[in-house]
Amino acid sequence: MISTRIAFFAAGVSAATAPAFAETWDFPTPYGDGIFHTENIKQFAEDVSEATDGELEFTVHSAGSLFPHAEIKGAVRSMQVPIGEFFLSRLSNEDAAYGLDSQPFVATSFEEARRLWEAQEPVITELLAKEGLMPLYSVAWPAQGLYTNGEIATVDDLNGLRFRAYNAQLEEFAQLAGAAPVQVEEPDIPQAFSTGQVEAMITSPSTGANANAWDFLTHYSPINAWVPKNLVVVNQRAFDRLSDEQQQALLEAAEAAETRGWEMAEAEAEEMTQVLADNGITVYEPSEDLLNGLQEIGDEMLESWNQTASDEAKEILNTYQNSGS
Repeated sequence: MISTRIAFFAAGVSAATAPAFAETWDFPTPYGDGIFHTENIKQFAEDVSEATDGELEFTVHSAGSLFPHAEIKGAVRSMQVPIGEFFLSRLSNEDAAYGLDSQPFVATSFEEARRLWEAQEPVITELLAKEGLMPLYSVAWPAQGLYTNGEIATVDDLNGLRFRAYNAQLEEFAQLAGAAPVQVEEPDIPQAFSTGQVEAMITSPSTGANANAWDFLTHYSPINAWVPKNLVVVNQRAFDRLSDEQQQALLEAAEAAETRGWEMAEAEAEEMTQVLADNGITVYEPSEDLLNGLQEIGDEMLESWNQTASDEAKEILNTYQNSGS
């Protein structure tokens, strides 16, 4: 994983690298300061600054304040900024390899999500390299749960609801459930519910707690539908311009951020579910009928995915499925 890249760059450093110089990089992220991913990024920034004696600094722009979520990858690719974070499966329209972690009921636990990332990472690294990008690290969200007003007993109860979507998979999921998908970014969730733009959502307990979901929703069910990830990428040209020591410091800090971020995600799952309950949200276990109905949707989506996915994406799925046998 990341340690492999560290070893590669340490072994392949050039004696002709330019001398070190002080730089400040703008670092856009789509999520607010209260989200653990952003907290992890800020610690990552501190680690890089300390390791480089201030020669490389990050200015973190949270909550889409510098670029909207949909533009962050392009901004890094075009060198408007050297580094950025985005939700990995937002790229699933570019290649299905990016979206496997958001396929319902493919990977539903942190252990499964780690195995899936191990299968995804080499393919995603190669895909992004073609665009001049290099992944630094990835961190999972807690497994996705269902937020509604009132308890949902079966999939039929979702019929007709305006459903928040944040990627192509969730749009498809909502449609198959008979709901109407509406694209809403994380910072806009409270307004979307308060204005009636959306009525239900599937997202992590972290996002729900950060959005004060108890102000506009009554029920939450940990259906553990999927465990999606965020990805932090750097522009390859910007990375190559760093000194050998700065490159090494960046990669080592990224490895620490990935380890720390996954640990934070696991802690968040339990802590934020409790926050929801403490603030009046009714947390209930999903019924067998609901889980069976959701699984049927997941199976239908995976069958459809297999018909259009690239060979590289299918190889990820095969590698992942075989790793658990």
